[in-house]
Formats: sequence, C-alpha cells, structure tokens
Amino acid sequence: MFDKLGISGIVGVVVVLGGLGLIAYADPIVAAGMALVLFGFGLTVKALVSNLLGSLGMGGMV
Repeated sequence: MFDKLGISGIVGVVVVLGGLGLIAYADPIVAAGMALVLFGFGLTVKALVSNLLGSLGMGGMV
C-alpha cells in the first residue's frame, strides 16, 4: 500500500493521524467525530474515483 502512496502521501497520512491524536488528547469525543468525517470523506473520494475510472473504461484498475 505504501508504494502506491508515495512519500507525500505517507507524510499526509502521518500529519492527519498526528492531528487526530492531538485533538483526541484535548477532547476524545470531538476526535471520534473528526475520524468518522475523515473516513466518510475517504469513502466518498474512493467511490468518485472508481466511478470516474469505470466510466472511462478503466474500472478494473481500482
């Protein structure tokens, strides 16, 4: 998985997890809500990319 992300993707994941950790330190309930929002956003982006590639005839790539 990490070879597909690249170095900037890995740094991005670390920054997001660090931010969630900092929020969780201050308020765990807010951090749980933020984690759910990020998870939902990720699922939405994956679905959009899958549909776009499928409409271009490259649906098997994702």
